[in-house]
Amino acid sequence: MINSLIHWCLHNRLVVALLALMLGVGGILVAPFDWEIPGVQRYPIGVDAIPDIGENQQIVFTEWAGRSPQDIEDQVTYPLTTALLGLPSVKAIRSNSMFGFSTIFIIFDDSVDFYWSRSRILEKLNSLTPGTLPDAVQPTLGPDATGLGQVFWYTLEGRDSDGNPVGGWDPQELRSIQDWLVRFALQSVDGVSEVASIGGFIKEYQIDVNPDAMRAYDVQLDDIFRAVRESNDEVGARTIEVNRVEYVIRGLGWIKDLDDLRTTVVKARDGSPITLDQVAEIELGPALRRGVLDKDGVEAVGGVVTARYGENPLAVIENVHEKIAQIAGGLPSKTLTDGTVSQVTIVPFYDRTGLILETLGTLEDALSLEVLCTVLVIILLVWRLRSALIISSVLPLAVLVTFLAMKLTGIEANIVALAGIAIAIGTVVDMGIVLCGNIQEKLDQAPPSEPRTQIVWRASTEVGGAVLTAVMTTVIGFLPVFFMTGAEGKLFRPLAFTKTYALIASVIVSLTLVPVLALILLRASKKDPTEKQAPRKFFARTLPWPTLLINGAVALAVALFLASAWQPLGPTHTLGNTLFVFIVVGSVLLFFRTLVFFYVSILRMLLRFKILFLSGVLFVILFGGVSWLGGPGPLRNAFPGLQKEFMPALDEGSFLFMPKTMPHASIGEAAEMLSMQDRAIQAIPEVESVVGKIGRVDSPMDPAPVSMVETIINYKPEFAHNEDGELVRQWRDEIKTPDDIWNEIATVTQMPGATIAPKLQPIETRLVMLQTGMRAPMGVKVYATTLEELEQASLTLEKQLQSVPGVRSETVFADRVVGKPYLEITPDRQELSRYGLTVKDLNDMIEVAIGGKPVTTTVEGRERYPVRVRYPRELRGDIESLENILIATNDGAQIPLQQVASINYVRGPQSIKSENSFLTAYVIFDHQPGMAEVDVAQTAEKIIRAQQATGEFTLPHGVTYEFTGTYENQIHAMQRLRLVLPVALLLIFLLIYMQFKKIGMSFLVFSGVFVAWSGGFILIWLYNQPWFLDVSLFGWDLRQIFQVQPISLSVAVWVGFLALFGIATDDGVLMGTYLQERFKDTPKTKAAVREAVLEAANRRIGPACMTSATTILALLPVLTSSGRGSDVMIPMAIPTVGGMLVALITVFVVPVVYSAMNERGKA
Repeated sequence: MINSLIHWCLHNRLVVALLALMLGVGGILVAPFDWEIPGVQRYPIGVDAIPDIGENQQIVFTEWAGRSPQDIEDQVTYPLTTALLGLPSVKAIRSNSMFGFSTIFIIFDDSVDFYWSRSRILEKLNSLTPGTLPDAVQPTLGPDATGLGQVFWYTLEGRDSDGNPVGGWDPQELRSIQDWLVRFALQSVDGVSEVASIGGFIKEYQIDVNPDAMRAYDVQLDDIFRAVRESNDEVGARTIEVNRVEYVIRGLGWIKDLDDLRTTVVKARDGSPITLDQVAEIELGPALRRGVLDKDGVEAVGGVVTARYGENPLAVIENVHEKIAQIAGGLPSKTLTDGTVSQVTIVPFYDRTGLILETLGTLEDALSLEVLCTVLVIILLVWRLRSALIISSVLPLAVLVTFLAMKLTGIEANIVALAGIAIAIGTVVDMGIVLCGNIQEKLDQAPPSEPRTQIVWRASTEVGGAVLTAVMTTVIGFLPVFFMTGAEGKLFRPLAFTKTYALIASVIVSLTLVPVLALILLRASKKDPTEKQAPRKFFARTLPWPTLLINGAVALAVALFLASAWQPLGPTHTLGNTLFVFIVVGSVLLFFRTLVFFYVSILRMLLRFKILFLSGVLFVILFGGVSWLGGPGPLRNAFPGLQKEFMPALDEGSFLFMPKTMPHASIGEAAEMLSMQDRAIQAIPEVESVVGKIGRVDSPMDPAPVSMVETIINYKPEFAHNEDGELVRQWRDEIKTPDDIWNEIATVTQMPGATIAPKLQPIETRLVMLQTGMRAPMGVKVYATTLEELEQASLTLEKQLQSVPGVRSETVFADRVVGKPYLEITPDRQELSRYGLTVKDLNDMIEVAIGGKPVTTTVEGRERYPVRVRYPRELRGDIESLENILIATNDGAQIPLQQVASINYVRGPQSIKSENSFLTAYVIFDHQPGMAEVDVAQTAEKIIRAQQATGEFTLPHGVTYEFTGTYENQIHAMQRLRLVLPVALLLIFLLIYMQFKKIGMSFLVFSGVFVAWSGGFILIWLYNQPWFLDVSLFGWDLRQIFQVQPISLSVAVWVGFLALFGIATDDGVLMGTYLQERFKDTPKTKAAVREAVLEAANRRIGPACMTSATTILALLPVLTSSGRGSDVMIPMAIPTVGGMLVALITVFVVPVVYSAMNERGKA
């Protein structure tokens, strides 16, 4: 099949060229990068910073204003939870009952379609039996978005024409503008699921009744309710026709201002009207709020834009920007007393565009530099511009075809998905190197009479099978990633697809386009009979001086361009960058050229000392194993083993500071503490902006109590360009990393009444909360049947965890389940019956007098505002006043509340959490620096359960607990890898066996996997050593240049190893192919065997070194990358670099062992 394909391509060159052009153009049109092409409409792939690895979750939100968490739990949350548990494919249901609302999170299996699950929930809600929920309580389905959908946060500020803050707007005005103008404008943007408001005050018409005046005028609350409702109405009376003209009839009556309410007639007595202002004070004021926004220590008003599920986040944000630009001029403005015009302006404080573009920019730079590195290596090693051009053409076309495949299969471009292409770059050109090299060799050897088409076809088909086998082993090596499930599957499956697409694209391009280009461009070398054969060249040919000069000039131009684009030392070190690139690239190429030059001599010596050499190989493998798992006994200190983690944290450029206040703190106290913390954080020089929130955004996606603080802290980048274009450092000398900034934040925010906050970032936090329900990556879920037992158990576990080794004691915090102060008014039913009152009469009075009751809603154009009735503050501000609230009896008498009820201080829940209908509380904690989450969590669980078993502490009967956190993703991923990895290795072995049809040869080639594996672990171990590359070369800190820092064994690193497995056998497959071809004529003696091995291996060493050099040098820009997202890419690249460096041993191992196998029984 491969032979036929190559034959068809060679005889249909124009068709192949046109197809290649079409694929290239298609790839450019869908590329995820910001490539502006004048006059051309592009359709780029959807992009985001990282994959959404959150749970497949839907939210059911139910509001019941003024009700306590216990009422919400008993009458709303629990009935709904039990009903929703019957939905198909539900994994778990988490709920949270809070003051005034219920939030239920339904988590479905990942295989369930997002919108199918929403339809099933709506069906269930619509089919609830009557009486399941209280009257007038209506559950709603949350936005069709995920927790990562909150892509754009902003504030509304008064600014002058130059963009300077000038104020002039009170929070109530800004909130009205947000609710009734900005929110709906942004809601109309394509791809936006929801725009929610936060901060400021909702305007409210407040009727504070005077009970003394009401008693004097004999007015009841029902009279006021009726009067207010009946004074706020409009009607339509169809039309009338007058003089053949039709008139529409309207009866006006909406309340427009306070005077309309004040003149409302409540009742008439003795023919005299009693108006509302005679029995009440009527003013405009703020409605009760459960959320506050603060910017730099000053209260603010803003909103949150949430992108719809499945939409392109970057496109949504760009659409939002366009809409903001459209409405900016139409937003309200006012002239201040000093004559300054203050225009309401939308000011973003969290815009994911920056993070997305920075991560894409890092990947774009890395891919571009990898391409340049690869091209430079090819030119310098091939020393033929035509061959270099052919080989280099494979790379960009394969990448563009990969983009096209991503678009067609709906794979989003993000840091992980594009990293799949980045780590495959070196492998992509290997096929072209092998094919082009073999074609050139056959052209040089073929007789002049043989047709060139036949020569190219014969050369291509000779290695075509081996090329395909080598690629298939790489693809098979990535099979475990395709079988990953859960969070790790969502994270890395896109990478597996992109890498596979890139490899398949490289095979297609190599087998179709390379032979065609070779037929057109390559020519047989002109042999000089007097030319010496040493020193050895890659294609056994010494070039004439003019050609050498041209090649050298092209290589120099590429190197200079690479240095200017790479800038590993920074943009200000032009000469240094050039020298660095020349030294690094030159050193690597010099090493490989030296290896090629002395290869035969080295191999000849190793063939004489096989046992000693293979013992050294075995030592390298053992060294890799010890670096991974740790050394025994006395070696344990030097080789402790690699730490583990799920995923390297992506540096988002911002922190999410999430402490909690004590449950008893009022919203005013919490807001004051928030302001103090924000001012303290803003004073840190490295901090750019601080916007904090307490309580909740007006959205089902944010069920936060007023005790929860969420502060987004944007810090300055370490380097920035000044006005002169120079790159200057913005951090103080003592600030080396973002962790240092966080440590300062943690120091200045230590205040009485606030807890310690774990170090989190905005996206990271959303993922943590989606996966675990907690605000920390590690914790304990406690289950109980009563709230009191739940709190007792949580506090006991909190105390025990503080003494566990590896746990940061100051970060241990248990939910204060029943820590909220309550005033409970208990009716005396006997006294109520004496006065002819019911419990409902009493509770209605409590609700209106203390909490206030909405009576109607004004209609002011497009705006709507509530009208509420309540007692004035001085009559409900303390317990004594509450006891004297008057309750009207049926005969008109007024009796104080204390005569028919008792008022008591008690403690109750601030919120009631449950999971699958079981009451739940969380005890969160964090690990000590330098320790792995999974190790600390497993150790903590082991210690705590052992302490419980020995009776060191006891828990109430029926209480259970489980340790949970994001580390469970790592455990799950490792379990999956232990199952699938052996299968993948077996398939790789079977592919190799299908190529060679000999078990011994197959095992020999397959051994390259273990050699390369050890190399990857050794390099990771070196990265964890403080002395590794701790040298200064011409003033350059090599540790900083190559981003040398401790690397943990994360799933990302394992993915890097999986990428290495297939590559590790490529050289062995091709080396074995040449050896088998040479041994078709079986040598008769040991000496003849060795000479045959030397001859066959010598043919392969050039392409083998070239493929290794391209793979290693192509990944060097990734290792030196310091942009946003590099912290995710580098751990994936390290195994391949280390593995390929050590895997070079296989170019000796395969011929040495093959020689030993064939020397047996020979003299």
